[in-house]
Amino acid sequence: MKIIVRKPTDAEKQTAEAWPIWTKEVSTFPYSYGSTETCWILEGEVTVRTPEGETSFKAGDWVVFPKGLECTWVVGQPVRKHYHFA
Repeated sequence: MKIIVRKPTDAEKQTAEAWPIWTKEVSTFPYSYGSTETCWILEGEVTVRTPEGETSFKAGDWVVFPKGLECTWVVGQPVRKHYHFA
């Protein structure tokens, strides 16, 4: 399962501004995605570990986590993001 990391379009940023915000301090924790999550990272740096390898992202990135993904989040700098589950 592939995590998508890219820069958001202006239209995506405008849409994401209406989504809720989630924050997390520096930490490491497991997570399992029951549905697809799309998020716009506002602050921080994170590495997500999966059996296939690691994916890192930071402030300014648009990230899509596929449904069914099993991973470990490693929050290196406190994260703040807009998020949406579909």
